[in-house]
Amino acid sequence: MFNTLRNAWKIPDLRYKMLFTLAMLVVFRLGSFIPVPGMNTDALAQLIDSGGMLGFFDVISGGAFKNFAIFAMNITPYINASIIMQLLTIAIPSLEAIAKEGEDGRKKIAQYVRYLTVVLAAIQAIALTIGLKGYLSDQSFLTMALVAVSLTAGTAFLMWLGEMITEKGIGNGISIIIFAGIISRLPLGIVKLYQLYQAKTTNIFELVLFVVFAIAIIAAVVLIQEGQRRIPVQYAKRVVGRKMYGGQSTHIPLKVNQAGVIPVIFALSIIEFPKQIVSFFPGTPTYSFFMKWFAWGTWPHAVLYTIMIIGFTYFYTAVTFNPIEVANNIKKYGGFIPGIRPGKPTSDFIQRSLGRITLVGGFFLAAIAIVPIILMSFTGIKLYFGSTSLLIVVGVAMDTVKQIEAQMVMRNYQGFLK
Repeated sequence: MFNTLRNAWKIPDLRYKMLFTLAMLVVFRLGSFIPVPGMNTDALAQLIDSGGMLGFFDVISGGAFKNFAIFAMNITPYINASIIMQLLTIAIPSLEAIAKEGEDGRKKIAQYVRYLTVVLAAIQAIALTIGLKGYLSDQSFLTMALVAVSLTAGTAFLMWLGEMITEKGIGNGISIIIFAGIISRLPLGIVKLYQLYQAKTTNIFELVLFVVFAIAIIAAVVLIQEGQRRIPVQYAKRVVGRKMYGGQSTHIPLKVNQAGVIPVIFALSIIEFPKQIVSFFPGTPTYSFFMKWFAWGTWPHAVLYTIMIIGFTYFYTAVTFNPIEVANNIKKYGGFIPGIRPGKPTSDFIQRSLGRITLVGGFFLAAIAIVPIILMSFTGIKLYFGSTSLLIVVGVAMDTVKQIEAQMVMRNYQGFLK
């Protein structure tokens, strides 16, 4: 990876893209320290340190949520808007027709995602302001409106920042922003581990166990992210006029982790949302029930978390990959899977293969998400969403390096004639 970055730095236009990306990330980090006026951040930090969904927001925002900065909501509304638009594109025929119009259709869908992002950001900002109004120094309407508008504007600016990185920089801008937010918390995490060791709260054996687990998780993430089931496809030869077309052999790559980290985020949001609501009403029977049976680290929480991750893995894979459409495209261009008849038998075969490989991907995501609970029980070190963050970081890093390599191949390609 470092050789790829060093070679890319030698190419002027790639060097400009990398510098532009770094400059945008500096802007992102500066915005993470500009606080929204009127919030008692010290008291809010204590609430976030207790874990839960707010702790996850703080991790992916690079500490902006604990500071309650203008980027406190990070790019989460944009991600939610993109997922909702994907689902609506499948459910609404008119949106599906727009999505199939090529580049113009993609631009229209992207514009709809932007509008929906602002709407979702405004709703989330208002909900956060009302839910956290006890931490405001002034609970007047104008102060609460200022907080909500600031948070919404921060998310809208981050959305623009991400699109600029995608257009003029390296990699997917939205993913790069999330990547930078998580990585920025790494030094603080190392300092906390050292403080735990200094305070004799943990010992050297537990720290070594933690490092071994972290290395094993990274290796597993790389293995699963790169793993795929290749279904061979043969295209028949066709004679058109005096030219012969087809006769090629290719494959359909079915990734083991087709859904990425989305199922983990879905499951986490649904499990933690009721707990976050009842946390605003301490002392009630409902609060006691949720804190007893569904607190982070309890076995009911772990079992429910695992089941939901596997279920959402199947759901999101079914949304993003359509075996019937793939089978029809293969048949349309004169292709076939060896030993399988074209049409419905082909789609059934792809569906069966996808179902089996998705089960492996679902169990992998569940195992990655449950590892922090196991580490907490053995070492006593509090780790919230560590494996999920690691999954995002490794996935984004691998994807970005692949894009850099593709850019380098495009600029340095040499044919057999020189």
